[in-house]
Amino acid sequence: MQIGNIVFPSFPLFLAPMEDVTDRTFRMLCKEFGADLVYTEFISADALIRSIQRTEQKLTLSDAERPIAIQLYGRDVDSMVEAAKIAALSNPDIIDLNFGCPVKRVAGKGAGAGLLRDIPAMLAITSAVVKAVQLPVTVKTRLGWDDNSKIIVPLSEQLQDCGIAALAIHGRTRAQMYSGEADWTLIGEVKNNPRIHIPIVGNGDVTTPERAMECFQRYGVDAVMVGRASIGRPWIFKEMKHYMEFGEQLPSLSVEFQFDILKKQLLESVEWLDERKAILHLRRHLAASPLFKGIPFFREMRIRMLRVITLQELFGIFEEIQHDFF
Repeated sequence: MQIGNIVFPSFPLFLAPMEDVTDRTFRMLCKEFGADLVYTEFISADALIRSIQRTEQKLTLSDAERPIAIQLYGRDVDSMVEAAKIAALSNPDIIDLNFGCPVKRVAGKGAGAGLLRDIPAMLAITSAVVKAVQLPVTVKTRLGWDDNSKIIVPLSEQLQDCGIAALAIHGRTRAQMYSGEADWTLIGEVKNNPRIHIPIVGNGDVTTPERAMECFQRYGVDAVMVGRASIGRPWIFKEMKHYMEFGEQLPSLSVEFQFDILKKQLLESVEWLDERKAILHLRRHLAASPLFKGIPFFREMRIRMLRVITLQELFGIFEEIQHDFF
């Protein structure tokens, strides 16, 4: 499978773009564990044009992350084109257009999945960005706005005609948000459409190595995108790669190893941000980590973890958990 000049191995696994999750430190970890393509957090075109510092910081990339895509969202042609040109100066491998974010503050303002209700605007933005930059442009979107407007099959042809290099599809509508089950049947229908010649990437509920393999085999997608299942568990890419190569589960990673990875992520985040910001930023990863599942009375322990403000306090809780439960 190939996007632009980037050639991927068999059964490529992509790290989905996620706000407040796929920062540089997390991307690097996922890359180390086998992710074949990583994405930045999604970036507001308007904020980028206004030179908002927090937004500009998201454009900081490293060669060790390559290939990497910068994902942009916005609701009009001019701002998206200008933002794409600014993003291209950071020398990513791909510019990705977010037409799938379902949250109200984005979709409700006509950006992200909101553009599923204004297809002419979506296509105009896509065509303009493709023409404005010299990088491969890809799109990530959903099946449609709701169950009455699952338009992804004809939409995929229209987006391909705009010149995109690949299309990632989340198997839910905007109305579903992240509830219910992802429907991969329409993703498979897009992939099996004889008119489609660009790579199709499937996304949604890929939480186990077995499911990742099933998505390749059953629906024929060119790549599988892993999102929420990687939060607090960047080694899921290693587990999936092992299963797809050998047809068996990777032996369980030791508790010490998993704690070491969480500590590494925290320390690198402190270096990137500062101690307080890093701890606040990584609370979501800590809460989602499979390390803590099944621990008796973990609710109280979790509250303590979410209240700490120093690494010393947090690492002390880690040691307490390891001592008492492992």
